[in-house]
Amino acid sequence: MAAREKTFLLCHGAWSGGWAWKKMHPLMAGAGHRPVTPTYTGLGERAHLASPAIDLDMHIEDVLNVIRFEDLSDIVLLGHSYGGMVATGVADRARERVTQLIYLDAFVPRDGQSLFDLNEAGREPMRKAAASGDGYRIPPNPPPPDTPPADLDWLNARRVAMPVKCFETKLRLAHGEPAIPRSYVYCTRIPPGDVFGQFAARTKNEEGWRYVELDASHAPNVTAPEALTKVLNEIVA
Repeated sequence: MAAREKTFLLCHGAWSGGWAWKKMHPLMAGAGHRPVTPTYTGLGERAHLASPAIDLDMHIEDVLNVIRFEDLSDIVLLGHSYGGMVATGVADRARERVTQLIYLDAFVPRDGQSLFDLNEAGREPMRKAAASGDGYRIPPNPPPPDTPPADLDWLNARRVAMPVKCFETKLRLAHGEPAIPRSYVYCTRIPPGDVFGQFAARTKNEEGWRYVELDASHAPNVTAPEALTKVLNEIVA
């Protein structure tokens, strides 16, 4: 069954930007969908705006402003990786505009949790990395090991350091757990120290979730765009 046209608003991962969804644009348009891929303040083409003040709330506001100024409604909100933190905050604050929430190998915070609360193993190494650099930004984690060399070059030329406050900010939800349909897409080519397995386990067993597995590593928008498009199409059909 073909899905009717949907507006997908994509909340990208850490160190990344809207640019990382380049391969997905023609595929999603071909499936009849409209992908909207903003970049958060201080990253991607907005890297010149980087400052120690940037935190999770600013990134949520970035996406809320896209909804407001583009007058988006009936939105499928997709959060990838760190973007799960952003998408959860956006869905809470733009409840009348978002009709579906998809987490792609992403953090799924509850009220009052920060990314560092959900990734305790990474907290101290990342804080140290920020302190030994410019004092407020964490250098990029390496891309998944199965990333083809051409894609590696493309990613490494564009990924930029991430303000540490984004990972320290505790998400505040005014309305509790989202009541809209939620899906979790778990990428099963798992690296050592898999940080997303906890959310796969939770969403597989918790009421109100659709759980899907994808045979890909952590950035399927780059390494498995056709397979990812197929899964997203099935979810919204």
